[in-house]
Amino acid sequence: MIKKREMVDGAAAIARGALDAGCNYYAGYPITPASGILTHMLRELPKVGGIGFQGEDEISSLGHCIGAAMTGATVFTATSGPGLSLYSENLGLAIMMEVPIVIAISQRLGPSTGAATASAQGDIQFMRWGTTGGYPMIVLAPTNISECYHLTKRAFQLAKRFRTPVFLATDKDTVMTTESVSVNDMKNAPDWPKIPNGGVGKELDPYQIDGEIHHYTGSSHNEEGHITKDPDIIAELNERLRTKIESNLNELSLVKNDLQHGADTLILSYGISARSMEAAVKEIRDGGDQVSSITIYSLWPVPEKAIQESLVGIKRIIVPELNHGQYLREIERLVNRDVELIGVNRVDTILLTPDEIMRAYHGS
Repeated sequence: MIKKREMVDGAAAIARGALDAGCNYYAGYPITPASGILTHMLRELPKVGGIGFQGEDEISSLGHCIGAAMTGATVFTATSGPGLSLYSENLGLAIMMEVPIVIAISQRLGPSTGAATASAQGDIQFMRWGTTGGYPMIVLAPTNISECYHLTKRAFQLAKRFRTPVFLATDKDTVMTTESVSVNDMKNAPDWPKIPNGGVGKELDPYQIDGEIHHYTGSSHNEEGHITKDPDIIAELNERLRTKIESNLNELSLVKNDLQHGADTLILSYGISARSMEAAVKEIRDGGDQVSSITIYSLWPVPEKAIQESLVGIKRIIVPELNHGQYLREIERLVNRDVELIGVNRVDTILLTPDEIMRAYHGS
């Protein structure tokens, strides 16, 4: 039986995922390497009665998305590191106003303009901490084309359920590389935990006053949206912004475990670097060694329970990533001093190779 395949790049897969999730509004500004997502959305949205809009800059683009979402649109935008810097203020506004928005970040090597045509994973901490207040963010990271499609759809579901911005953390190579993809892999949803359907309840959706929304504001406000200086009301608001995400970690956590009984080494990665990890793990096992691996799809909030469960018997953790060790710092919080942490890192425009990970494993 011949299995049907097609050539797809990550930008197209992300756009398809957005459209199939019901996206009907996109506003963005061209920036390498995210411009392909903009092009797809501008071309495809009018075909389904949606609106694709190129803003005058990144600041206005996210502002347009916030406004459209408040009219009931299902909104999406995409950018890279420099654009994410400009998103910061409006991102805080979306958090305070509890606006469901999906934001794809196609990472490139920084800082500043950096190397616009080179992959990196240097915005991992930025996506979590890049706005005022320090409130939790949801960040998903696909490793391949099919996952770009499925995790984009999941991002829209989570944005609506938790009324919050959700990031899709990609990179230049994932977005711009065209690959042969199984049509069934794109069509059939992975066996991931289901996201509850229907309303989220007042604990996640505050604007339920007589079935109508009265006000939206970026200032501290009561449940009707009116600005308030009442310390008790402000504390309740800010605590809910935190707990609506942090109290649902089991629902948000998404990882792929590939654990071997008796292994004392765990290799942990995400995004484009996880593909090199998988190849390295196969070669290590083919050589007769036992080694475990875990791919992190939900970078934030950190899936602490799933990671800790994978640490049984582990004496050494190797974390390959295209930065100076940003996610390694999160793993460091979860392990005791007896566990050795090894980072495999590059910040020179070159992707990590399986050989580099294998050398770290063999201590060479």
